[in-house]
Amino acid sequence: MIISKKCKQHIDSCRFCWMCHHICPIGNATGHERSTARARALGISLVNRGAIELKEIMDNIYECCTCGACNHDCTTGWDPVMFTKEVRLQAALENELPDYINKLVDNCLNCGNAYAKSDISKNLSEKIKNHSNKTDTLLLLGVDARFILPDQAQKAIKVLENAGVLFTVLEDEKPTGWQLDFLIGTTEETKQQMSECAKTLDEFKTIVVYDPNDSKTIKQTFGEYGVKTKAKVVTYTTFLAYLVDNGKLKSKNKDKTVVFQDPYQLSRDLEETDESRKVISSFATLHEMLLNKGETVWAGNILMSQYLPEVIKEVSKRRLYNVKSIGERTVVTASVSEYFALKQVKQNEIEILSIEDLILGKEAD
Repeated sequence: MIISKKCKQHIDSCRFCWMCHHICPIGNATGHERSTARARALGISLVNRGAIELKEIMDNIYECCTCGACNHDCTTGWDPVMFTKEVRLQAALENELPDYINKLVDNCLNCGNAYAKSDISKNLSEKIKNHSNKTDTLLLLGVDARFILPDQAQKAIKVLENAGVLFTVLEDEKPTGWQLDFLIGTTEETKQQMSECAKTLDEFKTIVVYDPNDSKTIKQTFGEYGVKTKAKVVTYTTFLAYLVDNGKLKSKNKDKTVVFQDPYQLSRDLEETDESRKVISSFATLHEMLLNKGETVWAGNILMSQYLPEVIKEVSKRRLYNVKSIGERTVVTASVSEYFALKQVKQNEIEILSIEDLILGKEAD
């Protein structure tokens, strides 16, 4: 296996260290040492030394959710996410990807999304048609909202409508490439998806990005691939905070107390933590989780639930336990993917709301 010298340095350091052992959401969910960053480093090291074959560690390589909790907690600056993604790329180049990952990659290449979906729901399609006219502002919904949770996509649109915003939603929205980047990393196919998306974005002055996965990709990962866009790109939560500040979203405390589940893409990668809190505090009394902002714990996602459904349910179950353990009963999300994952847990103690649910209130029902 060909791997960079930089990654080898990180691997050789991480395989002897347990510093981030306690904060890996997948490791905590499975209870297995093999699920941690250290174990991944050890496995990759064994492949590098010819002790085992690459295919023997690939299931473990795809247990990583790339949330970056290990990176964030590491005081010595090692980066398990970096070497995990490099191994995924190398496995793709060597045709050593697991069959379940190959299927998702093929779906991304053939359909633009990992779920092999080509049609959106009738209701969402009608909602989109109401915003088909070209404006200066594009609302980018993302593949998770469009194909898996169209009701949430409609709510995101409804919030902006209520605020009197003039905006466009595309019927044929280009994927940002975040799914391919997660699955196989820096390939030409990934860059091509990103470049095609960027061309679409350049037709607008402002891009409001609904999904934190897409926000991180456009605002951060595009640059790593050398892909640029001339448009001003803002997260959906930043845009909502702007609407609150300007009185276009009417603040009304609904006598509800909530905690907020920070998406790591916003809080750790983009260092955006205040905007969501400004919006939520305008519609409820906000309390904080014990692990919040940059210390947030990932609550699961849609993509990984395609191949690790029970593990992701356990990840989400543990995060809901964090809510319950501090005596709270309502959690608000700003990630359509985490919203989906939390909703998969069968329970009736914790109310799970999207930030759109909170704003719309009875309109969301």
